[in-house]
Amino acid sequence: MIPPRFEYHAPKTVGEAVALLGQLGSDAKLLAGGHSLLPMMKLRFAQPEHLIDINRIPELKGIREEGATVVIGAMTVENDLIRSPILQAKVPLLCEAAKLIADPQVRNRGTIGGDIAHGDPGNDHPALSIAIDASFVLEGPNGRRTVAADGFFLGTYMTLLEENEVMCEIRVPAFAPGTGSSYEKLKRKTGDWATAGCAVVIRKSGDQVSHVRIALTNVAPTALRAEAAEAALLNKPFNAANVQAAVEAAIAICDPAEDLRGDIEYKTAMAGEMVKRALNKAWSRCA
Repeated sequence: MIPPRFEYHAPKTVGEAVALLGQLGSDAKLLAGGHSLLPMMKLRFAQPEHLIDINRIPELKGIREEGATVVIGAMTVENDLIRSPILQAKVPLLCEAAKLIADPQVRNRGTIGGDIAHGDPGNDHPALSIAIDASFVLEGPNGRRTVAADGFFLGTYMTLLEENEVMCEIRVPAFAPGTGSSYEKLKRKTGDWATAGCAVVIRKSGDQVSHVRIALTNVAPTALRAEAAEAALLNKPFNAANVQAAVEAAIAICDPAEDLRGDIEYKTAMAGEMVKRALNKAWSRCA
């Protein structure tokens, strides 16, 4: 289908984009990579009267280091994450996971900020952001504010991002030496959303777990942090019994929707399997 008529705007700075959002209000939508918004417009599920294209704002792109923090521009595309020497050295989980997102064509256009800001529980970066303890820099009419990924996602397509704000940066602490990580994603075919997914970041001290973050993709109305699963492992030996306790705790918080990818029982079981695989792989990568 053809989308309804709209007015097109192409600001050159974040300030201009924020001003347009304030001027046009709820009739406007930001256009990043467009892989979520444009299909919805073609189906007329979304009918904004104004599109604000933020692809021409250079400050929203790129990857850099600020001390022990890696800063990623919200308009950085997935393929740039994969190729980034900084991320490969400091946050390799993002490089690895980006290869599992969609297909090469989509990865050339799809942006990390768009994936996060859309608030789709099937997107990969929400759970990844929680697992890596990321924070988001948002700019609105009153200036900039920083919010943690853990707590940013409120429900399906609902986040803490206000309609007059632009996501500018994703800030990630560089992994400490010895950190292991993994993203396990079950999908039906290349390009599909996850049936279930799990991101894990873990560190060890001897044979015990000294740090662990576990986050789940597409098994609830929003990405989930599995805090009870983390507690089942933290400051304990990494062994089969404790891993199984973590798996069971993660399964307990799952609330998936039945669809063509599977029924509730199947998706919940697959979430548990992805948790187990991600934990074991991440642990094997700990130095």
